[in-house]
Amino acid sequence: MATRQLRYNDDSILRKKCKPVTAVDDKIRQILEDMMDTLHETPNGAALAANQVGLLKRLVVIDYESYYLKLVNPKIIGQSGVQECIEGCLSFPDIVGKTIRPQKVTVQALDENGKEMLFTMEDEMAKCLCHEIEHLDGEVFIDKVIEFL
Repeated sequence: MATRQLRYNDDSILRKKCKPVTAVDDKIRQILEDMMDTLHETPNGAALAANQVGLLKRLVVIDYESYYLKLVNPKIIGQSGVQECIEGCLSFPDIVGKTIRPQKVTVQALDENGKEMLFTMEDEMAKCLCHEIEHLDGEVFIDKVIEFL
């Protein structure tokens, strides 16, 4: 088990765009495993993007509800509906706010073995995927908050 240091608040890496992963190899699998370990060791965590642990790679891990996902180069290729969400973020502890997100998203990604995935999620998982994929683009949820709670 290896955990990585979380990045917080005004750390400039949170605003940088992550680079696509060109090959899913043992090094990438180890990073994904380290990210999952970090997620599990952090209270109240549901998901984590690579730049939240200081890496500018397009990687996301999710352990939320009944989903356990390790995603390489995820991108939203479709969305529909609208929902009001309550969000927080491990990189912005003690900040919670309302956001407006798609109710349903379709995501294309690679799994930890480089196999292509295509899936559609709704409600809470749609919110989670939007939040994490935006991290990879250097966007943070506090910019989308319509009301802080």
